[in-house]
Amino acid sequence: MGVARIAITMGDPAGIGPEIVVRAAARLQGRIAAGDLSLVVTGSARSLAETCERLNLHPGFETVPADSAGGMLPPLAVVEAGPDAAGIVPGKVSAVAGEIAYQSIALAVRMAMAGRVDAICTAPINKEALNLAGHHYGGHTELLADLTGARNSVMLLVHGNMRVSHVCTHVALRDVPGRLTRERLRQVIELTSGALHLLGIARPRIGIAALNPHAGENGLFGREDIDITTPAIEEMRRDGYDLTGPVPGDTVFVKLRAGQFDAVVAMYHDQGHIPVKLLGFSVDPATGEWQALSGVNVTLGLPIIRTSVDHGTAFDIAGKGIASEQSLIEAIDCAMQLSRGRQEAGTGA
Repeated sequence: MGVARIAITMGDPAGIGPEIVVRAAARLQGRIAAGDLSLVVTGSARSLAETCERLNLHPGFETVPADSAGGMLPPLAVVEAGPDAAGIVPGKVSAVAGEIAYQSIALAVRMAMAGRVDAICTAPINKEALNLAGHHYGGHTELLADLTGARNSVMLLVHGNMRVSHVCTHVALRDVPGRLTRERLRQVIELTSGALHLLGIARPRIGIAALNPHAGENGLFGREDIDITTPAIEEMRRDGYDLTGPVPGDTVFVKLRAGQFDAVVAMYHDQGHIPVKLLGFSVDPATGEWQALSGVNVTLGLPIIRTSVDHGTAFDIAGKGIASEQSLIEAIDCAMQLSRGRQEAGTGA
């Protein structure tokens, strides 16, 4: 594989997005100079320039107007997207910031759909700002599905060997049992298995988390694991998938961490997010403050490769110069792995 072309969306410019983008670009300068990596940041050049001055970091971004971005791009480019960012205050919700975030994503998606970049990595957005700008989406997942025309998608979290996909995410707990169907479970398993193949795992071993305590305890605590999950697993085993489950939720992630599985399919948001974030968020025991955030959010089921940081806009520390770029670095690395795997699969390599 030649140079990996990754588009990075700035996210909400009032959050920590510009800071982690600048820090990540500074750390990756060696790989960019070596010709292994090309980064295209979509968003506000003003926000990025102001952040470079504030941090005294100057990776060498070259600004490209959106209307001339169809030609050759420099190895570290900023393509303007959205209105002027003048007046945006770090940590403050605004419609202007929401519009820049939206236009940043829309432009990166267009570039990926046209094959001008191999993948996109998204910095965090603020849902309130996005909606104030007139874009009524619950978050990246719904927005990306609309922009790409994808009908179904799956969230996969990655932190080291902790890979966790989800049957459903942003729904109320009372609605979760109704989202668990054989068809949806098959779809999640197929997409999870496909992503693991792209990451270089030839025969993925996937653990399926139970919905109910003790996998329902023979029907005492619910029948979903017995009537829906178990038959779906048995059917897919006959199709050649290496599946184990349903495994009770209080042990399945311990087995994943121990290397017994390559990934786990979680039934709902918090079941899958808590173990990954517990391991991925580093906390200073003396002060109780977060030191670093590690982990990647991958959207499966899109026609493009999309990875993301596994944290929010952190308005409370925006503009203070203390945000960690670690999750963005990992998201870029994961995007490179997935794009390389897709290219090798396409060429039969």
